[in-house]
Amino acid sequence: MYEDTVPPRQRRTDARRNRVKVLTAATDLYAARGLEVSLNEIARHAKVGIATLQRNFPQREDLVAEVFAPRVREYADAAEAAAENPDPWAAFRGYVELVCRMQCEDRGFAAVLNTSFPASAELEAERRRALRGFTRLVRRAKEAGVLRGDFSPHDLPLFLLANAGVVIGTGSNAAKASRRLTAFFLQSCALVDSEPLPAGPPARSLLRTLDPPLPPTPQ
Repeated sequence: MYEDTVPPRQRRTDARRNRVKVLTAATDLYAARGLEVSLNEIARHAKVGIATLQRNFPQREDLVAEVFAPRVREYADAAEAAAENPDPWAAFRGYVELVCRMQCEDRGFAAVLNTSFPASAELEAERRRALRGFTRLVRRAKEAGVLRGDFSPHDLPLFLLANAGVVIGTGSNAAKASRRLTAFFLQSCALVDSEPLPAGPPARSLLRTLDPPLPPTPQ
């Protein structure tokens, strides 16, 4: 049957169904294997043609942004929810531990947290919301005298980049390795008698370094 003989309503239904199939396949493959999965492999997993995938998502960044928009919203929501904890250190620690668990559960998300999406206003807005929420957690913990004074909210992306490397590099041991790394990180953040940390690069420079554009992958 030629496409122009298919009723418009059926074409719309088929298009919606194919879009869901692509998103489901991409969600599963990105979570299990990270962002390096090719579009051809996603199309095969979804049982659609590559042309169908690219008709729905002309750029790979479009697909990645739509797949991870709910996770990035969850990331931002968690920062705001943590502020409701009356214990400033428990709020700070709990948020860091939660985000690290989210990275362990989804290798694609582990990479997304350190990738910029200039074409997706929604994702960038949620990332900024998460940073504002975390900044409030940092300020409260410092005011309570439980977080070292030279800690910067921009130190979190540094740690998440390290944790993403651990998650990707340790395979089946990722959860245990991440928990240990997180514990080391949190102990280093707690206010103790220690030498001050060396100065880091300017925040804007650091964010540009940690937020490269999404790299291309083979079709």
